[in-house]
Amino acid sequence: MLAFVKSDTGMVRRKNEDSYVFKPPHLFVVADGMGGHLAGEIASDLAVHCITDYVEKHTGEKKPDVMLTEAIYLANRIIYEKSLQHSDYTGMGTTVSAVYLEMNEIYWGHVGDSRIYLFEKNKDNLLQLTADHSLVWELVERGELSREEADNHPRRNVLTRAVGTGENISIDTGVVLWKPGDVLFLCTDGLSNMIDEPELLCYLKEGYDDGAATIERLVAKANAVGGYDNITAIMVQNED
Repeated sequence: MLAFVKSDTGMVRRKNEDSYVFKPPHLFVVADGMGGHLAGEIASDLAVHCITDYVEKHTGEKKPDVMLTEAIYLANRIIYEKSLQHSDYTGMGTTVSAVYLEMNEIYWGHVGDSRIYLFEKNKDNLLQLTADHSLVWELVERGELSREEADNHPRRNVLTRAVGTGENISIDTGVVLWKPGDVLFLCTDGLSNMIDEPELLCYLKEGYDDGAATIERLVAKANAVGGYDNITAIMVQNED
């Protein structure tokens, strides 16, 4: 396994409200916080620390899918309760896209519009494992917008689900096979909004032999075409 991470403030924002967990060989998380003042930064930070602590405490005791789900539920409760205790934090929340790797399987849990991709090198194919919990994504799923129209829609950042914004939450989960040659790629929307999937596929395919340089180039490209948001990306290669 080879793993790489990069987080950048971008070209417009004054602070980085993204947070991440980078703990090879098992746990990887990206979280994109939202809310006024410092609330977004606090929400994403609470989420990644809560998930890390929970997973480290329960690894080996619980199945990975159960462990991730319970960790995100706990993060939701902690962030929501924090928002009720401080008026400056009202309405704060965060996306969470989390992966636990075990042997030849990828277990994932997801809320929001950060993304988890799987590049299948042997098939030359890029899969988006997660669905965006956003107003625009719902329109795409109903056939009212194309993916191309969604990428440029003015309301593409309006979330329908986030961690910490309410007492209850629905979490998407899944498990896929982790094959030799595959590349796992997690990112916040600061990258996915700036680089479309065909271009991302090209970067991952052409830069397969130098993952460190590839993730640097991806973040640089997102900044070069605007860098309107914070950018965080994690790349994990299952070596041939």
